[in-house]
Amino acid sequence: MDLYEAIKARRSIHDFTTEMIDEALLKEIIQIAGWAPNHRMKQPWKIKMFQQEGAEDFSQLVIESYKRSGFTDGYSKEKTDKVMEGIKGFLVKIPHHALVYMEKDGNLHRFEEDYAAVCAFIQNIQLAAWGKGIGMLWTSSPYIYDETFIRGVGLDGKKHKAVAVLQMGYPAKIPQAKPRDQVLFEVEKNYFINSRC
Repeated sequence: MDLYEAIKARRSIHDFTTEMIDEALLKEIIQIAGWAPNHRMKQPWKIKMFQQEGAEDFSQLVIESYKRSGFTDGYSKEKTDKVMEGIKGFLVKIPHHALVYMEKDGNLHRFEEDYAAVCAFIQNIQLAAWGKGIGMLWTSSPYIYDETFIRGVGLDGKKHKAVAVLQMGYPAKIPQAKPRDQVLFEVEKNYFINSRC
């Protein structure tokens, strides 16, 4: 697929088939995504993949985080159980959940450089996957900021920053394109300052 075509044709997918992506293809997509630009060649991205039985465990951690966050405050127990059951059922059907994270850097400049690099890596994953007929949804739901959730997936909140969860699989439905605004930019005049001491 042409790169321009992939950029324009890619869609966020909310509805997946149950077909698993072959592990070799997943590795291929992730490896090519690693060519993302990154400062000092730190390659700060890391991934934990949750699928099959792992998706069950992951979904349960998400449900528990939603409950802690007050998502169902004011609901009856019956309604809470029904809502949470629906969310878990939806999550478990998604073939792959890729938790993308990075190590924190105490230096704000380096931290932001690393975060930007991880976001470029994620976009590369999306485009590479789309070229293979695989869709995903880049999510940054509140649970990735929940310290208990972070510990539950085996990370250390003091050391690690969860950047996103990529819900991945073959699309059951591809949404229509939404219109995009034209990107405007201004070209400033070239100028030269001659300063004398």
